[in-house]
Amino acid sequence: MAEEVWVGTWRPHRPRGPIMALYSSPGPKYLIPPTTGFVKHTPDKRRAPAYSFHGAPTLLAENCSPGPRYSVNPKILRTGKDIGPAYSILGRYCTKTTLTPGPGHYFPEKSTKHVFDSAPSHSISARTKTFRVDSTPGPAAYMLPVVMGPHTVGKASQPAFSIKGRSKLGSFSDDLYKTPGPAAYRQTDVQVTKFKAPQYTMAARVEPPGDKTLKPGPGAHSPEKVTVTKPCAPIVTFGIKHSDYMTPLVVDVE
Repeated sequence: MAEEVWVGTWRPHRPRGPIMALYSSPGPKYLIPPTTGFVKHTPDKRRAPAYSFHGAPTLLAENCSPGPRYSVNPKILRTGKDIGPAYSILGRYCTKTTLTPGPGHYFPEKSTKHVFDSAPSHSISARTKTFRVDSTPGPAAYMLPVVMGPHTVGKASQPAFSIKGRSKLGSFSDDLYKTPGPAAYRQTDVQVTKFKAPQYTMAARVEPPGDKTLKPGPGAHSPEKVTVTKPCAPIVTFGIKHSDYMTPLVVDVE
């Protein structure tokens, strides 16, 4: 009965070679990158240096130089200006000086205990303000509520009566009309409704404006000393003429 199912001489067997229908991959469209050349070289292999051949670049124009239209200073070389030393008149520069300590600001004799070994020393000083160990509040820091009177807390209080002054509201002296009396009005000034009488004021004397600078008097001038409009009178002086070429007299005092 099994032989009648198949038609012809074909029977099921193992394929002799790989068949693309048996695989789920996209097929041989992905290739391994080459190990030669420069483009798309495999990254896991070392690539040798490659050289390319390229033609000479084309010139944009036949003449690219600006020509002899620029006059270059002959004193300017490729290393800079070739001129002698020149001096200019300039103000003094404002330099900022810093104050540095001098030799007298240091005390090397006080650095002995920091450089050499020394025995422990104790100093007498005041007590330092350290943190208090006992920082909890004491018994006097708490205030217990009162147990007597109308302001008790947690306890029932009896009715209390208070002595208070007489209230002005509803008393015999209470002003029920709330009207102002005759003394509530001030007397109107007569000069508001009548003609105002002349008034005089007493003030200090007014001084007219003027020059208050001190002027020199007749005794401040000396007309006999004036030599601008007339020749000067002969002046006689008393003195000794000393020659610059005379040797001074030197007397030795023993």
